[in-house]
This record gives sequence, structure tokens and C-alpha cells, in this order.
Amino acid sequence: MIHPAEMALHQYMEDAAAGKTTMSEATINKVADDIKSALQRQFGGGNKRDGFRLRMSNVGRPTCQLWFDKNQPEKALPKPTTFVMNMMLGDIVESVFKALLTEAGVSYEDNSKVTLKLEDDEISGEYDLVIDDAVDDVKSASDWSYRNKFASYETLAQGDSFGYVSQLAGYARAADKKAGGWWVVNKANGEFKYVSASEVDSDKVIEDIQETVNYIEKDEPFERCFKPVPETFYKKPSGNMVLNSSCRFCSFKHKCWDSLKTLPSRVSKAKNPPQVDYVLIGDGIAT
Repeated sequence: MIHPAEMALHQYMEDAAAGKTTMSEATINKVADDIKSALQRQFGGGNKRDGFRLRMSNVGRPTCQLWFDKNQPEKALPKPTTFVMNMMLGDIVESVFKALLTEAGVSYEDNSKVTLKLEDDEISGEYDLVIDDAVDDVKSASDWSYRNKFASYETLAQGDSFGYVSQLAGYARAADKKAGGWWVVNKANGEFKYVSASEVDSDKVIEDIQETVNYIEKDEPFERCFKPVPETFYKKPSGNMVLNSSCRFCSFKHKCWDSLKTLPSRVSKAKNPPQVDYVLIGDGIAT
């Protein structure tokens, strides 16, 4: 089912492409102020955090990653040089998207800080916007993520190593509102869509958040969350074991797996084979 705001946005974009739209000075100034704040935050030292704490933006991540974040943060891989630029692009996308909502005549409540009360703890965060009493998040995504990860709520929830579902459900519960969904913008071509979270079991998600908090706050021993998986080539096992896809972007993957080696694919026939995280290299490709 298409979100009503999605139809209004598409109509506005069609009119913009035909040169039939205007944008108010107030909206333009708001975007300019947002980008100025984002530049200061991302490039002016404003994105540094003082020590570890559970936040709405990280509490849905795998507990093994959170364990390292808390106990051995110095073991993290250095952030790539593209990290800050990607964060900046995400800030710009969110601001421009909200500007389009405004000019398309969509009413919304802007971002607000909220706190989720748990048994003996609380977690804070700041949601992006509220439309029709439902909390929504704005996400910028690669072309692959747009087409695959954000294909539906099911595909997002199945491999949610960034904790987007917990983040949204936590915001909604803390704000005493419904969990709406995600406005996703494809960074490759400007496409956008709405992915509804209407299927989310918010009570179960909050229970999972509580379990994560208990595990991290009680300083439980480290446990891996995922096992390596067999590498396949044309659906046949190669004899090698590769990192679980949920661990792909983890900053601690080399610390978690001492044997991990990132190498060109040993099975690909491409001229420039993709890089693969190998946990165990066997005797070769199975025939």
C-alpha cells in the first residue's frame, strides 16, 4: 500500500521536473541551516562521542559488536576515509527530503529527542520525523541496499545488523506513537520509496532491547553472534568458509576472527574479483 505522502511527493517531483514548482525562502533557509549544522558536526569535531553508552541508534546492533564497543573499542578497524562523507550525505538527504515534504504540502512533526524507559535503565535518541502520529526514519541507501535490503520490511528485518528495526520501534515506544516506517532514498539515482513497518512486533522488539541492555550492562563474557558460512560457486560448496553477511561491516571482525583474511574471491572468474572475508580456506573448489 502506497503511503499518501509518497503520492504527494511523486506529484511534486513530477511538477519539479516539468519546471512547474517553486520553493519558499523559509524552506531553502531551513535546508541551508541544516547543512551548516551537519558540516560542523561531521567535519568540525562534533561527531566525536565521549565513551561508550547504549543509544537508540546502536542498541539493535549485534551484542558481540556492542561488547567490543564497550570493552575493547581500541581494537576497532580505522574508519574508512569515506565514512564522514557518507554521514554528511545522509544528513543532506534527510534535510532535502524534509524540504520536499514541506513543499509537497505534507504535514509532519520534525525530529525530537526521546527517552525509552526500561526496567532499570533508559535509552535516548532522536527520531527523524512523525507523519500521521507514526514515527518515520529517513535513510539514504546504496543501490544494492535500496533494491535488496530495503525491498520490504521482511528483507530488512532478516539481516538488520545496523539495528534499524530496534531503532524505529524504540523511538515509537518512547514517543508513545506508532512505528511508521522508513523513507529510503537511493543515493545512486535519486529514487525514493516508503517501506512500512506495520508488521513489526514492537513488544518483542522492546523485549530484545531489554535483553541487550541486560547483557551489556552486566558485563557478560564475550560470545559470537554469528557462525561463518560455506562459500559457494554456482550453488556448489568451494570448501572455504566465509564471514557471515551480518558481520561484513563490523569494525571488530578481525579481532573476533583471528584467522580472517580479506582476499580476492578464490572462486570468481571475473577480471577484477570482489573482495571476500575468508575465515577458513580449504583445499580448493569442490567439483
